[in-house]
Amino acid sequence: MERGEAEAVFGQGREAVVAVLLRMDEQIARLEKRVAEQDERIAGLERQSRRSSRNSSQPPSQDPPTAPKRSKDPSGRKPGGQPGHEGRGRPLLPAWAVDDVVEHWPASCSCGHAFGEGDRIGVGEPARHQVEELPVMAVRVTEHRCQRVVCPDCGKGSRGELPAGVGASAFGPRYHAAVAVLSTRNRISRRDVVELCEQLFGSRVSSGTVDAILTRVADALAAPCEDLLERVRSAPALNMDETGWRLRGAQRALWGMFTDRHAVVRVETDRHEDRAKDLLGDSSAIVTSDRWWAYGHLPVARRQVCWSHLQRDFAFHAEGRGVEKELGEAGLRICEQLFWAWEIFQHTGDRAELKRRVRALQRELKPILREHAGTKARYRQGRRFARNVLKIWPALWTFANHAGVQPTNNHAERALRGAVIYRKLSLGSQSDDGEKRIARLLSAHTTCRLQRRSLHAYLIDLLGAHAHSNPAPLLA
Repeated sequence: MERGEAEAVFGQGREAVVAVLLRMDEQIARLEKRVAEQDERIAGLERQSRRSSRNSSQPPSQDPPTAPKRSKDPSGRKPGGQPGHEGRGRPLLPAWAVDDVVEHWPASCSCGHAFGEGDRIGVGEPARHQVEELPVMAVRVTEHRCQRVVCPDCGKGSRGELPAGVGASAFGPRYHAAVAVLSTRNRISRRDVVELCEQLFGSRVSSGTVDAILTRVADALAAPCEDLLERVRSAPALNMDETGWRLRGAQRALWGMFTDRHAVVRVETDRHEDRAKDLLGDSSAIVTSDRWWAYGHLPVARRQVCWSHLQRDFAFHAEGRGVEKELGEAGLRICEQLFWAWEIFQHTGDRAELKRRVRALQRELKPILREHAGTKARYRQGRRFARNVLKIWPALWTFANHAGVQPTNNHAERALRGAVIYRKLSLGSQSDDGEKRIARLLSAHTTCRLQRRSLHAYLIDLLGAHAHSNPAPLLA
């Protein structure tokens, strides 16, 4: 308002001045409310922009370029072996594992004497050097001829029959297993498998043939995968996790259940609670997972919440301000002490000492969460998180009382990592049958990795048994 306008209002009397002041007060109140709303919105956007794989469940691949990278504390040493460290040379194979031996004799002595045949008398142990080389790889093509003959008695023609397991495919079990390993374990595309088969094996195949081979391998895995599901469900403790998947570009979900030796992977429609119930079935196992709501149907006594996820949540709040920062820093301190207590237990096996340390951490953490779950305005940023953690409070400490239960869900995340990389490279599945096929192949591959066994060798045995209609070897 200009001075002349103000004097004009003043000249109209007391009521006019009061009316103008009231209108100005209303405008100021509206502006203050708008500023407060904008401040809240800006704070929310700033909080969202701070999210990364270090302080949330967001994968590292989605981190912005400005996000700090995870790295170990610098030691000040150069990379590689340090001066004075013990060398780790390649050990020689025993004599019985050597295929060929080539003797090398010296031609002459330093004094000029030329060694003849009669001088070749070895003294002491020879110096050994081993060279490993691949043989020339090429497929062996066997042609089966079903001959026709005419019966001399009745004149009727007859033809020989193919033996069991030969007529089902133009490729043998080893070929099937090699293609399945290249596609699943090594995550090579169909076209690249075609090129590798041609360059390495001298074999002519098409991408459609590769797909048909994977279908036959997946069909043979039906019974072993059903057995895997029963074994995981009957385990006393298991790890569970879920991630995204794609079906013809549409959103799907990849679920996984894992024990120390067995893995079950399935592609489902979504990440809903019903999918978790279907996958768990009648299992009474203790389930280690993150705090995703789909696991909320489980009793807290049968849950173990992942402390790595909690640590990232505390790290996010520690980057806030005021009381929110205090909550995050206190939580990070408790996480550090808990992981240290777990590491000590891994070395000593003293569960009584682990329980004692856990009780001390419980007494420290619970009052902090209760305070930040309060209704005061200054607790609004951490209130929801604190209340959520208090709701599942017993599930934070299950690992301290039950053998085989770990405080983190790292086992499931590591087991699913190969499937996630496969999804990123293949963009998911293109058919419903493709989903079932890749689920079985990934289940077998992950189980073999957990058991430290060869997927290729197992598939050879499986496909040989399947070709002769014998019982399938299980991934026990």
